[in-house]
Amino acid sequence: MRFETDSKQLEVMTFLHEHIFDPILASPIASEALKQGIRYTVMRLEQRDAAGMVHYFWSAIIGTERSIGFAAKMKVEGFTRFEEVLEDFRLRFDDRFLRRP
Repeated sequence: MRFETDSKQLEVMTFLHEHIFDPILASPIASEALKQGIRYTVMRLEQRDAAGMVHYFWSAIIGTERSIGFAAKMKVEGFTRFEEVLEDFRLRFDDRFLRRP
Protein backbone atom coordinates (compact mmCIF):
# COMPACT_ATOMS: atom_id res chain seq x y z
CA MET A 1 0.00 0.00 0.00
CA ARG A 2 1.26 3.38 -0.93
CA PHE A 3 -0.46 5.79 1.25
CA GLU A 4 0.33 7.88 4.22
CA THR A 5 -3.20 9.12 4.52
CA ASP A 6 -5.93 8.79 7.03
CA SER A 7 -6.42 5.69 9.11
CA LYS A 8 -9.87 5.03 7.65
CA GLN A 9 -8.41 4.69 4.16
CA LEU A 10 -5.74 2.37 5.50
CA GLU A 11 -8.35 0.30 7.33
CA VAL A 12 -10.47 -0.18 4.19
CA MET A 13 -7.44 -1.05 2.07
CA THR A 14 -6.06 -3.45 4.68
CA PHE A 15 -9.39 -5.29 4.75
CA LEU A 16 -9.56 -5.52 0.96
CA HIS A 17 -5.92 -6.56 0.62
CA GLU A 18 -6.34 -9.29 3.21
CA HIS A 19 -9.62 -10.69 1.89
CA ILE A 20 -9.45 -10.10 -1.85
CA PHE A 21 -6.34 -8.52 -3.36
CA ASP A 22 -3.34 -10.24 -1.76
CA PRO A 23 -4.48 -13.85 -2.29
CA ILE A 24 -4.74 -13.11 -6.01
CA LEU A 25 -1.57 -11.05 -6.30
CA ALA A 26 0.48 -13.65 -4.42
CA SER A 27 -0.97 -16.62 -6.27
CA PRO A 28 1.20 -18.50 -8.75
CA ILE A 29 -1.97 -19.78 -10.46
CA ALA A 30 -3.90 -16.52 -10.88
CA SER A 31 -3.98 -15.35 -14.47
CA GLU A 32 -2.02 -12.26 -15.42
CA ALA A 33 -5.29 -10.66 -16.58
CA LEU A 34 -6.78 -11.15 -13.11
CA LYS A 35 -3.68 -9.77 -11.40
CA GLN A 36 -3.67 -6.78 -13.75
CA GLY A 37 -7.34 -6.12 -12.95
CA ILE A 38 -6.61 -6.25 -9.23
CA ARG A 39 -3.67 -3.85 -9.61
CA TYR A 40 -5.92 -1.47 -11.54
CA THR A 41 -8.60 -1.72 -8.83
CA VAL A 42 -6.03 -0.99 -6.11
CA MET A 43 -4.76 2.02 -8.06
CA ARG A 44 -8.30 3.37 -8.46
CA LEU A 45 -9.06 2.88 -4.77
CA GLU A 46 -5.86 4.64 -3.71
CA GLN A 47 -7.11 7.76 -5.49
CA ARG A 48 -10.13 8.01 -3.18
CA ASP A 49 -10.86 9.00 0.37
CA ALA A 50 -12.44 6.43 2.71
CA ALA A 51 -16.00 7.34 1.67
CA GLY A 52 -15.00 7.02 -1.98
CA MET A 53 -13.45 3.62 -1.31
CA VAL A 54 -16.64 2.39 0.33
CA HIS A 55 -18.68 3.75 -2.59
CA TYR A 56 -16.34 2.01 -5.07
CA PHE A 57 -16.87 -1.28 -3.22
CA TRP A 58 -20.66 -0.95 -3.43
CA SER A 59 -20.43 -0.02 -7.11
CA ALA A 60 -18.50 -3.24 -7.71
CA ILE A 61 -21.25 -5.19 -5.93
CA ILE A 62 -24.07 -3.51 -7.87
CA GLY A 63 -22.21 -4.36 -11.02
CA THR A 64 -21.42 -2.81 -14.31
CA GLU A 65 -20.85 -4.98 -17.33
CA ARG A 66 -17.12 -4.75 -16.64
CA SER A 67 -17.34 -5.55 -12.89
CA ILE A 68 -19.74 -8.45 -13.48
CA GLY A 69 -17.30 -9.98 -15.96
CA PHE A 70 -14.38 -9.45 -13.61
CA ALA A 71 -16.25 -11.04 -10.69
CA ALA A 72 -17.02 -14.03 -12.90
CA LYS A 73 -13.31 -14.33 -13.78
CA MET A 74 -12.41 -14.23 -10.06
CA LYS A 75 -14.93 -17.00 -9.36
CA VAL A 76 -13.78 -19.20 -12.27
CA GLU A 77 -10.18 -18.91 -11.06
CA GLY A 78 -11.30 -19.83 -7.52
CA PHE A 79 -10.74 -16.53 -5.70
CA THR A 80 -12.85 -14.59 -3.22
CA ARG A 81 -14.99 -11.89 -4.81
CA PHE A 82 -16.29 -8.61 -3.37
CA GLU A 83 -19.71 -10.26 -3.06
CA GLU A 84 -18.34 -12.89 -0.73
CA VAL A 85 -17.09 -10.38 1.85
CA LEU A 86 -20.17 -8.18 1.62
CA GLU A 87 -21.52 -8.89 5.12
CA ASP A 88 -18.20 -8.29 6.87
CA PHE A 89 -17.61 -5.14 4.82
CA ARG A 90 -21.11 -3.79 5.54
CA LEU A 91 -20.73 -4.30 9.29
CA ARG A 92 -17.24 -2.83 9.45
CA PHE A 93 -17.46 0.12 7.04
CA ASP A 94 -20.87 1.61 7.82
CA ASP A 95 -21.91 5.26 8.18
CA ARG A 96 -20.65 5.31 11.78
CA PHE A 97 -17.21 4.28 10.52
CA LEU A 98 -17.24 7.04 7.90
CA ARG A 99 -18.34 9.69 10.42
CA ARG A 100 -15.73 8.90 13.03
CA PRO A 101 -12.81 11.34 13.25
